Amino acid sequence: MGYLVNISLNTYSKISESENVRILVHLQISEDAHTLYGFADEEERRLFRLLITVSGIGCNTARMMLSSMNVDEIENALVTEDVHRLKSIKGIGEKTAQRAILELKSKLKKDGILPSLLSHLKVKDEAMAALLTLGFARNSVDKTLDSILKKNPVSTVEDLIKQALKSL
Repeated sequence: MGYLVNISLNTYSKISESENVRILVHLQISEDAHTLYGFADEEERRLFRLLITVSGIGCNTARMMLSSMNVDEIENALVTEDVHRLKSIKGIGEKTAQRAILELKSKLKKDGILPSLLSHLKVKDEAMAALLTLGFARNSVDKTLDSILKKNPVSTVEDLIKQALKSL
C-alpha cells in the first residue's frame, strides 16, 4: 500500500539522500479529499499547523511558504514584521502577510520562540550594521550572515563579524 504525501522542498532536501526516513504527517480532511502533508522534523510541522490557522493561508500555501523559506526564516520574518519578505512568497499578498504577522507573532511569543529569536536577531543586526558601515552590500552581507549563523547559531557579534569578513 502506498500513500501520497505532499512535502515541502526543505523536507525533500533533508530526506533526499536517506534510504530510511521518518516523516511526520498532518492529515487534512475536506469534503472531497483526505490529504497528507509530510515533514522532516517537528519544528516544520508545528509551523505548518500555525500557518494554516491564519485566514487566507491554506495547506498548499503553507507548504509553498515552507518550500520558499526554512522555519527560522519564516519565524524571523513574522517576529520582525517583515511584510516584504513574506510577500515575496508565491500566493502571499500584503494583507495576508500582515494578517499572518498579527496573528502568529503573539502565538510565537506564547510558545517561547520569540525570546530566542530576538537574541539571535540582535546579534545579526549588530553585525549587519557594522558590516554595512564598512561599505559592504546589504544583500551579500545578509546572505553571508545567514549562512554563518546556520553553521554556528550561538556566535557573538565579534565572531560573526570576523567570520563574515573572511567570507566577504
